Amino acid sequence: MEYVYAAMLLHAAGQEITDDAVTKVLKGAGVDVDSARVKALVASLAGVDIADAMTKAVAAPAAAAPVAVGGGDAASAAEEAPAEEEDDDDGGFEGLGSLFG
Repeated sequence: MEYVYAAMLLHAAGQEITDDAVTKVLKGAGVDVDSARVKALVASLAGVDIADAMTKAVAAPAAAAPVAVGGGDAASAAEEAPAEEEDDDDGGFEGLGSLFG
């Protein structure tokens, strides 16, 4: 996550997100930098409107908690509810899913 945070920090500061800039931020934070991950991040962000992507990520609805039916408690309702499959939604950050392993 620190790689994405570095890019967000650069964006918030109005700086260009480059390999060198991300590397400097990470090293300044004491991170042992993997240059391949930096290159992948910068390449993934090419052409992405970061402000728009962040707005979409914040506006994404949260998953609803299970609701107890018929007076039961939430814990037993959660145990009886079928498990939901995780989707591959990247929250508006196009192409960044591969950066998180």
